[in-house]
Amino acid sequence: MSPTRKPSSTQSDRTVTGSPDREASQIRASGDLSADAGQGAFIERIAGWSIRHRALAIGGWLALVVVALLASAVLSGSSASTDDPGESGAVKRVLREQKNYEPILENVLIQPREAGGGKFMDNPALVKATEDLVAEFDKLPGAVADLRTPLEPGSEQQISKDGRSGLVTFFVAGPNDKMTAHFDSVVAAVDKVADRNKDVRVVQAGDVSLSRAVDDAVKKDFASAERTSLPITLVILLVVFGALVAAAIPLLLAATTVVATFSLIAVVERWVAVNSAVTSMILLIGIAVSVDYSLFYLRREREERAAGRSVAESLHIASRTSGHVVIVSGVTVILCLSGLLLSGLDVFRGLTLGTALVVGLAMIASVTVLPALLAALGHRVDKGRVPWLGKRRTTVAESRGWQKLARAVVNRPKVWGGAAVLALLVMAAPALDMRLQDAAVVNSLPRSAPTVDAAIRMQEAFPGSPTPAKVAVWGVDGGSSDTPQVKAAVDRLHQQIADSDGRLAGPISTVRVDDVLMVRVPLAGSGTDEVSNEALATLRDVALPATLGKVEGIDYAVAGRTAFAEDFKDQLTSRAALVVGFVLVLAFALLLIVFRSLAIPVVSIALNLLSMGAAYGVLTWVFQDGAFSSVLGFTPYGGVAGWLPLFMFVVLFGLSMDYHIFILSRIRERRLAGATTREAVVGGIAASAGVVTSAAVIMTAVFTVFITLSAIENKMMGVGMAVAILIDATIVRGVLLPAAVAMLGERAWTLPGRLNRLPGTREQSRPAPVAAATGARAD
Repeated sequence: MSPTRKPSSTQSDRTVTGSPDREASQIRASGDLSADAGQGAFIERIAGWSIRHRALAIGGWLALVVVALLASAVLSGSSASTDDPGESGAVKRVLREQKNYEPILENVLIQPREAGGGKFMDNPALVKATEDLVAEFDKLPGAVADLRTPLEPGSEQQISKDGRSGLVTFFVAGPNDKMTAHFDSVVAAVDKVADRNKDVRVVQAGDVSLSRAVDDAVKKDFASAERTSLPITLVILLVVFGALVAAAIPLLLAATTVVATFSLIAVVERWVAVNSAVTSMILLIGIAVSVDYSLFYLRREREERAAGRSVAESLHIASRTSGHVVIVSGVTVILCLSGLLLSGLDVFRGLTLGTALVVGLAMIASVTVLPALLAALGHRVDKGRVPWLGKRRTTVAESRGWQKLARAVVNRPKVWGGAAVLALLVMAAPALDMRLQDAAVVNSLPRSAPTVDAAIRMQEAFPGSPTPAKVAVWGVDGGSSDTPQVKAAVDRLHQQIADSDGRLAGPISTVRVDDVLMVRVPLAGSGTDEVSNEALATLRDVALPATLGKVEGIDYAVAGRTAFAEDFKDQLTSRAALVVGFVLVLAFALLLIVFRSLAIPVVSIALNLLSMGAAYGVLTWVFQDGAFSSVLGFTPYGGVAGWLPLFMFVVLFGLSMDYHIFILSRIRERRLAGATTREAVVGGIAASAGVVTSAAVIMTAVFTVFITLSAIENKMMGVGMAVAILIDATIVRGVLLPAAVAMLGERAWTLPGRLNRLPGTREQSRPAPVAAATGARAD
């Protein structure tokens, strides 16, 4: 009987490039590769098909990407619109029923560049600039409506309280098809006046100018994320794999996945609105999960080859183990994300759809086209080795560092686990004082943006003018609301403003949109702070009931930046418990079925909540309290974006399951092979260290890209998600998880009698795949 020999590179390549029938018979003959009863059997059969039909699997994936691109070019059309919550949504629906668009309200601030300068009307330079602006507008017939300047009699509200600044307000006129052209003409006119009057400040901010500033920032951020994330990921993958070909595969799959996702989003936007602000999130989450899923698969395949198995055998083991983890993780992420739909907020529908698409495509690619690519490449996947790094990285070994830590933890689990819990509770403490508050435009974007600087100066001189409250008034019977009674009520509103102790401000502007009367009322504060919220409450609960509320036959509602933020927060707060409960119950049920254990789901959820609390604490400390604000390049405004904690909870709860499921699967493999629970924990942590560390570094690096973007909300999300991933990959993975499983012992893998009837596979003990005994350490 000839001794068993490790297959050579040539033999392995022949195995994978031979006939499908011969390959299938070899796979069936391998004792531990039968796809009979394991939970990964179905995934293994899919991978087996891809391996046997490599050209079809690879070509099918490329065809999907091409079809998605063509569909986006042919089928994309006008985008669907979202409904806002509360009164803001009522205003949006009423205006949507009108034939014409709501006119654009814009403001031009005219003030001295230096301190002093006397009163506005006594300063010839300010008066000259105002007259110059009016003259330029006169050259644009039909472009400007309801123009108000400080030069008109009875226009005291157009001059600031200190008398130094003047405000020119106007509506950009329609009709609908000419509104954009009229706006561009107005902007050009303001720029001309500013150029001719350089001794005074002439700046514009309003409905569209601020929206354009936000859109421009989003586009720049998106481009920056594209330019930054892919090169960073490639560098990390080169370090992880030590070979150019192996590093390029996850990046190629990530790029095609993201392209296909955005192409499909362009099609479905006709029915489901996708906010442009979420594109960066979808991009970076897509890259992170695509690379992570590919990494799980590639590292396991390489580990099995290093143990002496052929390429085909290694791919089947990888599909049954890591492929199964990828599917479970991907499904968990998608189902957790679906919890956002329970919030009842339309804006989350697009985010959920886009993220679910990119995660779903990444999951499909990693268990279909990836095995086909690896089968086609064989050992050539290790080509293009990086000097001084390639030999070290193209072999696989258990991490001695993580092995020593895990062994120390399982020997004294209460001490290590207690210390880790205490550390995370200390980190979470600042979250007890977290104040949910959306950033106004003047807080969100850096002041280096000219329109943002203009809005800040305008806010200081004329509080509320850049983003006033919008009061829509309409007839309950469908008739016009522009009646003498309504006009008289609006006149009385001026008196209510005077009696509001500064919470409501002027000047008030009114304009008709077909049968709807729109009244703009500036509010005190920055737009989303407590001062603005109090002003909004005064308007809704006091001023409007005392004026418009006494007019028969009409209805009204308040929208605007402040109203939307408050309505959004109220809706989110009222549904948060439902969303959180859904995610927790769903995660518990999935883990219960996957691991057939009652303790494992409880432990996993508890550890997730603990790491999430620590991430919330860091988020509060950094952004609400202002720690490291100069380093991260933002100005704290005293709160955390209201939508972020729930969004982070849902997304991170799904993503963190990657690590939990992967590590627990490796631990369970060793336990099923006959190891004790503590031995299985040490072996599983050491064997999974390279994959989990690499995946965590990549995901953290990708989320760190958010910190470099301009909007403070993106910076918040980058810090929060990167910190949560780091905590999961270090403290939770290295200390808390092994400590918890060690303390549970065999109870970690048992189910009460009645629960044994749950769906899922009762796996039989079989030898765990043997990793290479030599080679590089897995860091």
